[in-house]
Amino acid sequence: MSPDATVGIVLVSHSAPLAEGAAELAAQISGGTVTIIPAGGTDDGGLGTSAAKVQRAVKLADSGAGVVIIPDLGSAVLTVRALLAEAGDLPASVELADAPFVEGVVAATVAAAAGGDITAVLAAAEEARHARKL
Repeated sequence: MSPDATVGIVLVSHSAPLAEGAAELAAQISGGTVTIIPAGGTDDGGLGTSAAKVQRAVKLADSGAGVVIIPDLGSAVLTVRALLAEAGDLPASVELADAPFVEGVVAATVAAAAGGDITAVLAAAEEARHARKL
């Protein structure tokens, strides 16, 4: 692993615009120092998820420090779990976060930008569920 490697983040959403918007928000927070790849929608542009899109996104997000995947809804979790069960040619260190979509990616991005390892980035994403808005 390169000393400059940061944990990458993949956003899996049923909606391509939702994944792209959350990735844009998080990228602005990190100042572009963290690789955040959206994997939203189906291969034909519809609503749903695509294992092929997720696989491509994980490969693009990996710089050697691992990748945290943040899904939006239940069936996105199923898509990711199925992909991880096959493993194939995915990077060695890939974690699926049980985290709120927007708050999770923001927290994960801050942790990754600060140089956190995959354990710290995953924990930040998952701890975001406890953040109160009011």
